[in-house]
Amino acid sequence: MTTLQKRVVRSDLWIDRAFDEGLAREPDVSLSVFAVEGNPAVAWDMLAGAHVYHISAAKDELPQVFFARAELLARCPNLLCVSAGGAGYDTVDVAACTAAGVAVVNQAGGNAASVAEHTLGLMLGVSRRMVEGDRRMRREIGYGREDVMGHEIRGFTLGLVGIGHIGTRVAALARAFGMEVIATDPFLSSEEIARRGAKAVSFEELLELSDFVSLHCPRDASTLKMMNADAFARMRKGAIFITTARGGIHDEAALAQALQSGHLAGAGLDVWDQEPPPLDHPLLAMDNVFATFHIGGVTHEGRRNVATIGAEQIVSLLAGERPPRLINPEVWPEFEKRRKRILG
Repeated sequence: MTTLQKRVVRSDLWIDRAFDEGLAREPDVSLSVFAVEGNPAVAWDMLAGAHVYHISAAKDELPQVFFARAELLARCPNLLCVSAGGAGYDTVDVAACTAAGVAVVNQAGGNAASVAEHTLGLMLGVSRRMVEGDRRMRREIGYGREDVMGHEIRGFTLGLVGIGHIGTRVAALARAFGMEVIATDPFLSSEEIARRGAKAVSFEELLELSDFVSLHCPRDASTLKMMNADAFARMRKGAIFITTARGGIHDEAALAQALQSGHLAGAGLDVWDQEPPPLDHPLLAMDNVFATFHIGGVTHEGRRNVATIGAEQIVSLLAGERPPRLINPEVWPEFEKRRKRILG
């Protein structure tokens, strides 16, 4: 009897080879790769027959025509799952997928260690004024070392907005540096937040009590522009803002104003409204801003872990197992019906 091939499709945007290798070990799974800058007809032919679409989470790298929205779903009648190639899923319309009976999964936790380390790096870089020191050393001679004197982070309070996979790891690293850690997370009880290494507080209390505010929450309707002018004004004078979450959660213009006014001492930013931001962006002109290009999770280890998890989760999902990183759990009954019908 011929085994039905389970078809996985992805774009040719960079992915660690562990993903392709993981799928290649499965005799009943085939992988097709379309070129985002190639012939669109070829791409749509592949997607039309796909059971799983493994989609890039990089919103400014993947052309929007290939975002998992209602228009794409309508052209993919056999699609069972959209698998986001990272913790984020900015390129996926989850509501549209749910309405179509399509499961959405991500790879949350796969790069948590990498992003947590990057968060601490941003905190240290801004607090110790490493970026300022590096820039001045390259352009002038004769300034005093005390001109770029910073602060230890030991003894200060870190406020985490979100304490999931990454936030929990950041809390552990911060405590190792001797920091006090507080957190707010609407999805967790005070007891669970404590178990993850932080004292639970409200969002407003976190802003007022923290010397460092670090974002580790998803970007959605409830968090968009959460860090606005009012939020920055509530932060302690001289506090430092850090984000490795997603662009759009913080208002870039409001942050620039809070820094220019001297209310905030600095910022460490890995995510932007537009990635990469334009070279004339006001925040890039500030020496007290440590800026990186959404590279928190971009390590050899993090990318390999995410790719491995992605392949494993797709294989188990196609076999009918409920995935551990299901974004829309309400879709599962309909997904099971469709999987049995489409895959027999």
